[in-house]
Amino acid sequence: MNQGENALGSAVSETLTGHSRQRQLHRLGIFCGVAAALWLAGAEAPTKLVTVSVSPLVISFMMVLGAFISRWSLPALIRGTGDIFADTRQVPHLVLWGVMAGCLWAVGNTLTIFAVKDIGLSLAFPLWNSNSLIGILWGTLLFRELHRAGWRRKVGVIGGALVIFVGAVLISAASTSQAAHGSPVRGIAAALGAGLMFGSMYIPYRKAYITGMNPLTFLTFFTFGEMTTVTVVAISFLGGVRPFWHELAADRNILFWPLLGGFMWVVGDLFQNYATKYVGISRGIPLSNTNQLWGLLWAILVFSELHGLTGNIYLEVIGGSLLMAAGAVAIACSSACESEYSSWKKAAQRETRLYGINPEYVAARMEGRDLTPTSARRTWIDWLLVTGATLIFVGLGVIARVPHMAIQMGWLAVLTIAMLLVLVAGGIALWRVTKFT
Repeated sequence: MNQGENALGSAVSETLTGHSRQRQLHRLGIFCGVAAALWLAGAEAPTKLVTVSVSPLVISFMMVLGAFISRWSLPALIRGTGDIFADTRQVPHLVLWGVMAGCLWAVGNTLTIFAVKDIGLSLAFPLWNSNSLIGILWGTLLFRELHRAGWRRKVGVIGGALVIFVGAVLISAASTSQAAHGSPVRGIAAALGAGLMFGSMYIPYRKAYITGMNPLTFLTFFTFGEMTTVTVVAISFLGGVRPFWHELAADRNILFWPLLGGFMWVVGDLFQNYATKYVGISRGIPLSNTNQLWGLLWAILVFSELHGLTGNIYLEVIGGSLLMAAGAVAIACSSACESEYSSWKKAAQRETRLYGINPEYVAARMEGRDLTPTSARRTWIDWLLVTGATLIFVGLGVIARVPHMAIQMGWLAVLTIAMLLVLVAGGIALWRVTKFT
């Protein structure tokens, strides 16, 4: 009888520990989704400093270059490149999926350029932010997200995403951006196509994280796809290598700003990927898509974009902002229940059998743990990567100039401090809970 009671007590204790761990990871994922929105919005601010005469392809290339540099140097600093290659040996098939995700992002990013050119940012932004709805669709169909979840949780997640989308439309309607004199049909098609690319990009993301790959590892291979694709697109549309190089040389004094934007984008993207890993596509992506709300704060407070407009426009802005906040709260409160987690595990088991992955590795990583905990070791290669990245940023920063434009420095400082506080809090939380696995 005593042995039976001990076994039962051990099983109950293990179950309670598992539930506690799931709640802890859920809270961490929700925080990462909100942090991602803040940093992804801030990443657009440096590009605001770039004069309108600069080719959008040059801006896109420099942002991706900044992302490429950051996506190798940050993992080297946090866990070391040795950890990246050790992680890759467990799931080598995901290297191709990472490159594919980068290609999808690059195609989507290029489509956004043409969308903004034809219909303006105010209409294009919410159209390509439909990626959250597409992400929910893929997450439900392919990875059993929301399966066996109660109807309240489903309404909270799907309804919250729809509310965020409606709020984005209202905010965009109040934008001061004006549609360009292009082709509206082509522009709408480009924006929706970008949303499809961005939404489908999360298939490789979730495929990677449901089988245990570290986001730091996945994004290093992701950047090869995006860097290669954006470079090919820029060279092709600008007429060859020589004209492309000429554009870069002519704009050398402002290249630092989109490069900085690329670094900030990587920080936001890392938070977004940890959110995707621990709360899934259906929750993580809509939360990170509230970046438009934070972007609005940058526009109003730092760049004074809505100054002097009518009361109706301010009502649309306030109404849209409240809707986006309400949608985010609904999603954050719709935690995954035990039955839904069991559906996630079934999807992970399918991937494990399909690719012959070590089940213990997958189980440990789903819980945010290392299979064989080891301390991060950094070699001279890691420090070389960090030093090289720093020198590139410093070198372009020294020759950079700030265009003459009205900037509210007080609000710039406030939002920058807020981003840094979120970064520190998120970094500490990720390290304590998961050691950045």
